[in-house]
Amino acid sequence: MTKIKSYLFIPLLALLGACNSYEKTPSGIMYRIVSAGSGPVVRKGEILKFHYTQTINDSVLYSSFAAMPGYAKVDSVGPVYNPLEVFISLRKGDSVQIVQLADTLLKKMPPGQESIIKKGDKITLTMKVLDILNNDALVQPDQLKEMQAETGREDAAIKGYLAKKNINAQKTPKGVYVVVQSPGSGPQVDSGKYVMVRYTGKLFPSDKVKIEKVFETNTDKDPIGFTVNSGQVIPGWDEGLKQLKKGGKATLYIPSTLAYGQQPVPAGKPFENLIFDVEVVDVRDAAPPPPPMPPMMQQNGGGNQPPADNQPPAGNQQPPVNKK
Repeated sequence: MTKIKSYLFIPLLALLGACNSYEKTPSGIMYRIVSAGSGPVVRKGEILKFHYTQTINDSVLYSSFAAMPGYAKVDSVGPVYNPLEVFISLRKGDSVQIVQLADTLLKKMPPGQESIIKKGDKITLTMKVLDILNNDALVQPDQLKEMQAETGREDAAIKGYLAKKNINAQKTPKGVYVVVQSPGSGPQVDSGKYVMVRYTGKLFPSDKVKIEKVFETNTDKDPIGFTVNSGQVIPGWDEGLKQLKKGGKATLYIPSTLAYGQQPVPAGKPFENLIFDVEVVDVRDAAPPPPPMPPMMQQNGGGNQPPADNQPPAGNQQPPVNKK
């Protein structure tokens, strides 16, 4: 199971109604309560639990309504042109739209920082407050409950896709679906073994995207090397690759809770199920030792060394690294 982040907050966007229906925060953010909830207003230090949709103009970037909700701790903030200015006035059951203008945001960004927004864009956070949690201790149990529900949804989606495509896959104990094309004939992949893998990673098809879109591959590069169950890669890899031996090939259907979870997939979104075509190039008892430093580097106290046997360099690992 993936580790759970303490809080999740992603800014969101939505369509605008008439401007005169919006109030403004001291910094100029526009907002309106679409439907009012009941109960007391959230207090400083409490945590909002909410679903949200993020859009730029007419384009939806992300919606949590069919996935995990967000969590945000409420605090008093100044006129910072941030949705947090509005959070302090919300209550359980509120539905709110919070609008930011790209022109203002771009002025506040450091020079050279990349952004998907451009001048003239309207950025709207549309959110529904599901609950107000009184303290930090209540957050993790609530997230665990939501994670279990998300796991069930993801499992149903993968099973439905496999059934529709008439794909016969074996489910591992933790929930990875594996289709073995060739089991291999060398040493078995297992915990503590050092393996080298070639792969192609694809986004799981959705209602909007019918194809398995490739987001990452190393089939035209050297294989990636890592130690199984050492936290170097996503849990779905540690689990799925154990079904293979050296030389084995398979397709792994991995739920997001065993992949990147709330972290956006490369070229994708948070909470995306993934598909990996993998080939186990080698299986060894242990990772190879790093190459010895040239004498000049030893005299100078070290320096940058090339990674041993295609291991991902520290701090710059190749995907699918474990982001949890």
